[in-house]
Amino acid sequence: QVQLVESGGGSVLAGDSLKLSCVASTPFFRDYAMGWFRQAPGRSREYVARLSWNGANTYYADSVKGRFTISRDNAKNTIYLQMNSLKPEDTGVYYCAPALGEEPLGDYWGPGTQVTVSS
Repeated sequence: QVQLVESGGGSVLAGDSLKLSCVASTPFFRDYAMGWFRQAPGRSREYVARLSWNGANTYYADSVKGRFTISRDNAKNTIYLQMNSLKPEDTGVYYCAPALGEEPLGDYWGPGTQVTVSS
């Protein structure tokens, strides 16, 4: 069974940085575009960023453009999300998943990692 496990979240102040990681249990996702999604309390899950299978192409939601950077290391089956200049509205549980455009592909959700940004 393929699993995705996110880590790296925490409680920080506005303006701080965090780097999230998402490790896949197998190389299954190496040929897939991958994305990060987040869910704030009381809100539906939303798209944050995605990148192509080889990391050559990256795309971001307008709300994080210029502050977040998505990357991947296929040799380590790992996806990253570098988050800089964090804002309180970035608070939520962050998940990685294979992506088809700005939508998740399939149902491969891991436990997520909590990010809390205080002003």
